[in-house]
Amino acid sequence: MKIARAFPADLPAAVFVVLHMPPEGHSVLPSLLNRAGNLTALHPMDGEPIRNGHIYVAPPDHHLMVHDDHVRVVHGPRENRHRPSVDPLMRSAAQYHGPYSIGVILSGSLDDGTAGLLALKRRGGIAMVQDPKDALFPGMPTSAMSIVDIDYCLPLSDIGPTITRLVTESVDETEDERMSSRDDNLDYENRASEADLGPIEDENRPGVPSQFACPDCGGVLWEVGNGKMLRFRCRVGHAFSPETLLASQTDGLEAALWSAMRALEEKASLTRRLADRATEHAQPGAAARFREQSQAAEVHANTIRDVLLSATDVSDVVPDDADQRVRQAGG
Repeated sequence: MKIARAFPADLPAAVFVVLHMPPEGHSVLPSLLNRAGNLTALHPMDGEPIRNGHIYVAPPDHHLMVHDDHVRVVHGPRENRHRPSVDPLMRSAAQYHGPYSIGVILSGSLDDGTAGLLALKRRGGIAMVQDPKDALFPGMPTSAMSIVDIDYCLPLSDIGPTITRLVTESVDETEDERMSSRDDNLDYENRASEADLGPIEDENRPGVPSQFACPDCGGVLWEVGNGKMLRFRCRVGHAFSPETLLASQTDGLEAALWSAMRALEEKASLTRRLADRATEHAQPGAAARFREQSQAAEVHANTIRDVLLSATDVSDVVPDDADQRVRQAGG
């Protein structure tokens, strides 16, 4: 809202906004932005023409992307566990508008947007982040700064005026020439985000198979190089940056531990009942065997419970080499 308030009514550019939100959520951001500033904010329809002086906000559960002269609103595969995700928007802007684009990463957790901003910067666009010291959640701008050669790191109050100034400046001819070169990997990634069947059926997809499984569908993740940053994408299009993949593995590990504890407690309960029944029927050998199984299950369940209740980060229980493999893959 602070950024939108700084834009003049005749801003010679279109603005695109992605806000992470749950798929079942209802977004009121367009109405808030309409009240806050001079531009028209809306949830666009797929194929809607791009118009200057408008703010296009990603609808819940849909990626927001751009083509030459129109908007794409697609229910593509999740990226970095989000739909909408920032990366598809940044990548599409990089492919179709390159040096005529300004990518901005604001407050947020983990590293969604870093890969997209890197692609935009490489195509001649301007890379901008909110100063992490000024951000409520510094993770996303900090991640972008660690990978991308940032042009502007600004407090929130300076972002709107700086964008307004930049969109009136001419594009350098050398940057414009960079726009004309084709980037096959960028084209592949954008088609995957749009759920195009081509990338799914392409046996010569970019990257190499990794040793990791997709947290969303269980398929093999392919390592896709992007210069300073390595990413992971499965056959059907789910995509992860290294930090997000680690976070997803941590969530999966915690769920598995709770499931294991439940199974062990159920086993302990069942074998206790079987031991009592064997005792009632004068079967001391069977009763002793069942009690031994029950005690072992209780010990194991209590061990897992202690891990779950004491670990500040469940990933602490992942073997060190497993954690290191993902971090090394991320460079």
